[in-house]
Amino acid sequence: MRRRLLAVLMVLMGTAALLLCVPLADAYARGRTEHLLLQRRSEAVRFADLADRTGTAADRAELSAEIGRYAQLYGAGVVVVDAAGATVARAGPGPALEALAGAGPGGAAEARERALTGRSTDRLPTVRPWGPARVVLAEPVGRDERVAGAVLLAVPTEAARRDVAARWSLLAAGAAAAFAAAALVAAGITRWLMRPLLDLDRAVEGLAAGSLHVRAVSDAGPPELRRLRRHFNAMAQALADSIGRQRDFVADASHQLRNPLATLVLQLENVEPHVAPGPGRAEHGRALEETERLEELLDGLLALARVESAAPELCAQDVARAVRERVRAWRPVFRAAGLELAVRVPSGELPARALPDAAGRVLDAALDNAVKFVPRGGRVEVCARPGADGSAVVRVADDGPGVPEEHLELLPRRFARAPGHQNVRGSGLGLAIADEIARTSGGRLRVGGNVPRGLAVELRLPPP
Repeated sequence: MRRRLLAVLMVLMGTAALLLCVPLADAYARGRTEHLLLQRRSEAVRFADLADRTGTAADRAELSAEIGRYAQLYGAGVVVVDAAGATVARAGPGPALEALAGAGPGGAAEARERALTGRSTDRLPTVRPWGPARVVLAEPVGRDERVAGAVLLAVPTEAARRDVAARWSLLAAGAAAAFAAAALVAAGITRWLMRPLLDLDRAVEGLAAGSLHVRAVSDAGPPELRRLRRHFNAMAQALADSIGRQRDFVADASHQLRNPLATLVLQLENVEPHVAPGPGRAEHGRALEETERLEELLDGLLALARVESAAPELCAQDVARAVRERVRAWRPVFRAAGLELAVRVPSGELPARALPDAAGRVLDAALDNAVKFVPRGGRVEVCARPGADGSAVVRVADDGPGVPEEHLELLPRRFARAPGHQNVRGSGLGLAIADEIARTSGGRLRVGGNVPRGLAVELRLPPP
């Protein structure tokens, strides 16, 4: 956006500079042309007076000498004609005389015809740095009905073109300097306008990523953006306070419930020897199971609250090593459950940047689910590999009953269970905690189906 805004300002300033400089340049060229016309017209008037007084051969000789000196001094061509258009006297270099012989529109022929009807040349082609090289003007000899001929001048414009070029160069330099100064001002204004917007964008991005402590700190920019910054910070603070109170309540409630729950479990265990065999003993066992399930639920809520409320302190870690260690720890559990646990891990390191032991904690949740839901005799495979973008990928796939496709996206949610697994022991928070760990680490957790059957949990952690 900063580049687009700066480009718009530059285009506007460039257009304004052109709209100012082009008329000024054209006005100076026209003014210099008018000055040239006035200068040379006064000399044409003098030659016309001399021609009007040429009654004798001496007068004609004086006229010829006068126009010869003028032509030699200024490099101009001068031709004096009578009323019939016949040449009376002429002087000047060949190109100038050829210009006076031209018959094109606006050339010598048209100027001569005007002069022979008693009208002086009142307009010349505008002189610009590239031309014309010569201009033609004519002055009648005599006045009114007594027009006896005309004086034609082919005037070189080299000096006038140099003046126009020099003035245009000054205008161009001034326009370039003004444009550069305006560009610096525009860049400053753009930075002034965009700094608070970029700061707000970073703050919104951080807030969306879960960093509730992020605030917009820039106090620059116009009053409207500063007011927007204050409103955003107030909103972010209110949101952080609300989420913090919610998380604190969950953590406090879970923690406070642990003590009476532990007392209840202890009392149930103490009562067990005094319960007679029969239906009462069975109900007592189910009550103990429910209290243990409630204890697991409270532990899961506490773990989830800690993950959500903890500051994301990411660190570099070796995912391959974490996978090998966790698989080694879970092998006895899988052996006791009658399940096969296979692992494929790179021989070297598999680096990633995430929360401390993120791969191990997510792997624990996935393997715990596999032990609970895969029937005896099943197979679970853990695979760790580098991703195409440099990330670390850990995949846990089993050949169990799996989950219907329409319920797959519900599994990472809290307390989510597939319809056929409602009575399986567990809190329903394992994958929710794993998903929160992956998201806070800057990665993602994906739950999908395995081929030909079963469930696959894939963790992707960003590179260091």
